[in-house]
Amino acid sequence: MTNPQPNDVQTARDAPTTDDRDPATLVPTMVDHVLALAATWTNWNGVPAPIEDRIYTPHKAIRRVADHLVDHLAELEARLVGELPQPDHWHASAITTEADLAPFTQVDLDEARSRLTRLARTWTNRLNALTPQQLDQSPGPGWTFRQLAFHLSGSVYYADAIGTLDASGTRTP
Repeated sequence: MTNPQPNDVQTARDAPTTDDRDPATLVPTMVDHVLALAATWTNWNGVPAPIEDRIYTPHKAIRRVADHLVDHLAELEARLVGELPQPDHWHASAITTEADLAPFTQVDLDEARSRLTRLARTWTNRLNALTPQQLDQSPGPGWTFRQLAFHLSGSVYYADAIGTLDASGTRTP
């Protein structure tokens, strides 16, 4: 949820729990976790993983993590300059595209490493540039920027849906 609208405002009730961890470390830690799992996905056997009412594939997991980082970064930047965030039009995890079903190759892993590592660094730089007051009293409607960082750390969900794959492409416990 990145574009607070009158009927879709990020509420205190839904706000992520925060703690004393440095919010600037949360996104890189999440990305490290995702990429550690993704390192096994070149073994993927082509069978999507059903989780609740959705299905996940390696490409979809990477797409969702990247989209989530971009989405909330756009929200943060808009709010910092006093704008309302642009509405997002992602189909998110509700759809699985043809591209999501493609084999996940070493080249795809390399691309994911580059993309997600750069996005994590951008988040670290942006959060480190904010004062504690800016982190906890963010402008505009929505969660604080500290809460956004903690929310993003939950993006491991998409990668955890695939998990670690063994040499046959089967999920390992």
